[in-house]
Amino acid sequence: MQNIIIEIYEKLYSSYGPQGWWPLINLDSYNPNKTGAVRGYHPENYDLPRKRNDIYEIILGAILTQNTSWLQAEAALFNLNELNVIEPEKLMHIPYETLKSAIRCAGFLNQKSIYLREITKFFIDLNGRIPTRKELLAVKGVGNETADSILLYAYKQPEFVVDAYTKRIFSHLGIVEENIKYMDLKKLFESNLPRKLPVYNEYHALIVEHAKRYYNKKPYGLNDPLKEVLRV
Repeated sequence: MQNIIIEIYEKLYSSYGPQGWWPLINLDSYNPNKTGAVRGYHPENYDLPRKRNDIYEIILGAILTQNTSWLQAEAALFNLNELNVIEPEKLMHIPYETLKSAIRCAGFLNQKSIYLREITKFFIDLNGRIPTRKELLAVKGVGNETADSILLYAYKQPEFVVDAYTKRIFSHLGIVEENIKYMDLKKLFESNLPRKLPVYNEYHALIVEHAKRYYNKKPYGLNDPLKEVLRV
């Protein structure tokens, strides 16, 4: 299994190159080889984020992108940036109606406005400390995927992120069952990959890029070049 997991990673990386996740809206860089949004990505720079508000921005983005596309989440972040509230203490003091109006484009505005406030309280209370996965999961609105996204991309901790695309691709290829649980799929990757931040970072981002090209429309996986790795 280890060889297959690594071979797929190598195939994806050679096809699409470094992805430069997680994007930062005020970063003057981009990745022109991506599908969809291209701004703010920083290929091969794994030192970001460095600043407190950049860490916070990624956390906000991880909440906003739930059940929607990154383009919509990004639009919500731009709206918050226009309000000058991508700073935890400022976001906590704007009226709920203003917050909901700013994030309307990302959908689920009532839920997400609450989630944003809850994660902001949590972030302030951390006082610069890196949270544990258990602590994050205790915050309202934070599930497995969001917790791992925050740890990997905001705090540069080697936690593999699993999303719907991961399950869709790897079940289509016959590597896992379609109904595999989140933690079981996460464990599969983590037990077959070197525990290195760049690998975890790139692999998840590459899966998303590949899925956008081959798994967004049914029948899923039509002409998927990853089948060459499996020789099927």
